[in-house]
Amino acid sequence: MITLTSDFGTPYPAAMKGVILKRTDARLVDVGHDFPRQDVRGAAFWLSTTLPEFPPAVHLVVVDPGVGTDRDALVVRAGDHVLVGPDNGVLLPPARALTSGGDGDDYDTDIDAYELEIDDPESSTFHGRDVFAPGAAAVHEAGIDRLPELDGLEPADDVVDLSLPDADVRDDGAAGEVLVVDGFGNVITNVPGEVLDGRETIRVDGDDYPVVPSYAHADEGEAVVTVGSHENVELAVNRSRGDEAFGLAAGDPVELSFRD
Repeated sequence: MITLTSDFGTPYPAAMKGVILKRTDARLVDVGHDFPRQDVRGAAFWLSTTLPEFPPAVHLVVVDPGVGTDRDALVVRAGDHVLVGPDNGVLLPPARALTSGGDGDDYDTDIDAYELEIDDPESSTFHGRDVFAPGAAAVHEAGIDRLPELDGLEPADDVVDLSLPDADVRDDGAAGEVLVVDGFGNVITNVPGEVLDGRETIRVDGDDYPVVPSYAHADEGEAVVTVGSHENVELAVNRSRGDEAFGLAAGDPVELSFRD
């Protein structure tokens, strides 16, 4: 299996699939191609929560605002999985999520990174088609055990890392930030969901909101605080958009105050 992730929309993912299918009969599965444009951190978060649900696979990831520059192309082995994409930090958080290393800042012992040779690609603006798709196909055909022997791969000495920020959790509250906003408008923070345990209300940026187990436990249009499937605090509105109700976007700070 080869999964594909990008911020391309259409029709660019089809070109990547065509390149792969010329080289291999791998099963192709789209993770998504509507990721926030050029949002490396957002893509890293979503991939960290999504890719661990897959069986061993090659994961092609192209969220690449530095395309055409001197940034490297990478192949990262993470346990029984392989990720292929740009060296801009997007690959390391999901690689850690795919291994026993968790969310630590350093490489896990079960993660190996290789630099993928960029050999005169056809274009300087579409490395998804000209560099990463052929690379993913080659890795799939070779198999994970032969990565060190694969032509065009060399061990990577200095890889761009990215760590999702930790919230500051205190006895009286938590200071965090918005990691992403999903397609429903749910505001996903970096505050761990366990801070809501046993609480009926919580103050968010100065206003009180009910804590509920799921969206439908609130009246339609009511703003709530809950824990999402990612196990982080989520700010939402039943059948409407939490980002509009709370006035928050990705990267914004958020302050939670615990109420007795």
